[in-house]
Amino acid sequence: MKFIVSSSYLLKQLSAINGVITTNPVVPILENFLFEINDGKLTITASDLQTSMITELEVEAKENGSIAVPSKILLETLRNLPEQPVTFSIDEETYSIEINSDNGRYKLAGENATDFPKVPNVSDGNDVNISSDVLGNAINNTILATSSDELRPAMTGVYLNLSETNTTFVATDGHRLIRYRRVDIASDNGASMIIPRKALTLLKSTLPSSNTNVNVQYNVANAFFKFDGIHMVCRLIDERFPDYENVIPANNDNEMIIDRTELLGSLKRIAIYANKTTHQVRLKITGSELVISSEDLDFSNEANERLSCDHNGADIEIGFNGKFLIEMLANIDSTQVSMKFSEPNKAGLIFPVDKDDNEDLLMLVMPVMLSNYSA
Repeated sequence: MKFIVSSSYLLKQLSAINGVITTNPVVPILENFLFEINDGKLTITASDLQTSMITELEVEAKENGSIAVPSKILLETLRNLPEQPVTFSIDEETYSIEINSDNGRYKLAGENATDFPKVPNVSDGNDVNISSDVLGNAINNTILATSSDELRPAMTGVYLNLSETNTTFVATDGHRLIRYRRVDIASDNGASMIIPRKALTLLKSTLPSSNTNVNVQYNVANAFFKFDGIHMVCRLIDERFPDYENVIPANNDNEMIIDRTELLGSLKRIAIYANKTTHQVRLKITGSELVISSEDLDFSNEANERLSCDHNGADIEIGFNGKFLIEMLANIDSTQVSMKFSEPNKAGLIFPVDKDDNEDLLMLVMPVMLSNYSA
């Protein structure tokens, strides 16, 4: 089997799907790319059993065939080659691969393509179309709140709920919760699923910079994403997602509206002086003044700053994990933010003031009890 392809074009396609491959896979053959040629089209697959990414490109080829190609050595070779046509010659009996370029000849050992795990196909599934910009925003807004605790697998992914009127993305790690809702995406076939964090991270890095349509197909076991010649298949997390709506406090009569950039900058400075274990910062709102403070009694460090705000409600003092607030505020694209509270021992809510009519973003962060850190 032989085919000719542009070195830079091949490198670009391989780089797009290489993130799936892990350093020490469960099955050794997953350290390879699966190359399959059919009627002049090269299909390349990378997989870790849970997630698979597939890309297709046109090549010059007269024969059909398949081979598993070592990913690391192939990528390093292509990265160090200038742009030029390269010829792949493959012996399907010995699985040896020879790459010929203007610079020289490179020989490496492949593996039998039949040993590569089969990628699931869509069966008994439904689909929905989402623009890459909207999908990218949904991932950016929620993925930071996913948990890394493997003992709670449902929280290690993003919950996606499709209904006839909207689509909701939710993530929580037990300390914070983010709900991102779009009213411009809906499905007549209501469904819910939990998509793993790794799959969404890969999807986020692969989505094109220009807005394009992403076709999302799904069934009870897998989700399939297709756009611009890239296919991604991921196994869904088969767990029950927490009843997140019950966590969101009602009757949040205490509201503060403040410049997001000023608040974020102040928190970054104050957090330097916070306890390195708790990361606690205090927000004390009195009238139209916000005082942000932190202290680390172990090292006698403390800091405070004052900011102006629009405040509606009773005076309140509440503590939060400063790292969580910083990450959430840094992820909001709005000049001002609204923070709503009910009581010092209940979760605080953060909303962007400037937002698209089609989106609804809610960020929830659990309080850190002040009494725990004043002793």
